[in-house]
This record gives sequence, C-alpha cells and structure tokens, in this order.
Amino acid sequence: MEDDKRIGTLKKNRIKAVINMNLAEQFGDMDIYLFDQLLKGRVTKEMQILDAGCGSGRNLVYFLRNGYQVYAVDQSAKAIEAVQQMAKQLTSDWSTERARVEPIESMSFENESFDFIISNAVLHFAENEEHFRQMLEELWRVLKPGGILFMRLASSIGIEDAVQPLGNERYLLPDGSTRFLVNERTMVGMTEKLQGVFLEPIKTVNVAGQRCMSTWVIKKNAEAPKAAFL
Repeated sequence: MEDDKRIGTLKKNRIKAVINMNLAEQFGDMDIYLFDQLLKGRVTKEMQILDAGCGSGRNLVYFLRNGYQVYAVDQSAKAIEAVQQMAKQLTSDWSTERARVEPIESMSFENESFDFIISNAVLHFAENEEHFRQMLEELWRVLKPGGILFMRLASSIGIEDAVQPLGNERYLLPDGSTRFLVNERTMVGMTEKLQGVFLEPIKTVNVAGQRCMSTWVIKKNAEAPKAAFL
C-alpha cells in the first residue's frame, strides 16, 4: 500500500510538472509543419526517427523529452555537440552514437533503418543537381519500406520571376540568400523516380515575396527500388 501511494504521488507530480510547462518548454522551436505531422499521428513512439541535418536540435526537444527513439546527423561538429548536451539533459537513456557528425549524402546508418526522417531546411543547400540527388537518395536508402520522409526546403514556387539564376540550379533570392531551388515539377518527378507516394499535396509558404518554403511529405513504397537514380 505504501509503495502504491508513493507511485501515485510521483505520477501526480509528473502530471503537474507537464501541465506547468509552457509550450516552448514542451516542444522547443519545432517547425510548425513537423508539428502538423505529429498532430496527424504520423510520428509514434514505436518509430525510429532520424533528423538529417539536425542543426542544434530544435526539432528534437519534444521527441527526446517524451521518450522517442531519436537519431541525428549534421556535418557541423558544433551542432552535434549541442545535440549531445541537450539529449543528455532531456533523456536518461541517451547513447552518444545516436548523434553523428556526417554529411547527408554519406551516412553510416544501415539500409532501411528509420520509420520517419526529418529533413528540415537542408536540401536547399545542395551545391548542384547531382548533390541534391545524392542527398535525397541517401535519405531514401536509410528509410524503411512504409516509412515517411518529411522535407521542408526552399522552392521557386510563387517567386519564379523574382529569383536570379546563378547556375547549377542555384539562385539568388530577393532576401539576399543563395539557395538550390526546386519547383513542383522537380518534386513530383523525384517522387515518381523513387516510386514514393505523396501523403499530402505539396504546400508552399510565400514569405512576403522574399523567399518560399515548400513542404514535401512522401511515403516509401514497399516495392520502391533501393537505388532509384542509378
């Protein structure tokens, strides 16, 4: 009885702590379109999750805090160090091998390792079309059949006349940044080559005519080829 009472008190205290957390503490600076995937039930605790190009881990706070199986890669050692420190604070069973300093186009994970992959504001840093294809194909390689690839990237949709081509599919945007830009034809064509399935229509946000970000969410068909672009 005494143990049951103590466990009951611990549960109540934990519930109070969660209630008292503000949204920023619970979810960090999670991308709102990734949050949308969470609300739609597409990310569950049974899944192996990879944040490919994780930066300092802004999209991982909620998942780490709530016991999801999270992995991360970034080519910046400083970014991975920040993720390691954050993960140790938010979860008790963290293993340092789960966050790795690696480029997206050459990851050390086994084929078909992950159920859900996050690629948030990463692919538009491709140096050219070949580099873009390498990154996308590598993400596809480590995704399990039936898994979901969530991508947010810069596109030319809606600002076609406002961007200046620099060669190699890279453009100067009105906001002064330089990005590799895709359009709807590119995303549809790549999805077809991968034999992927769109989980929802491509959604694009135009930020005051200065830049556009598209959300591209596809599912890996069980019949999908392992080397789609070869």
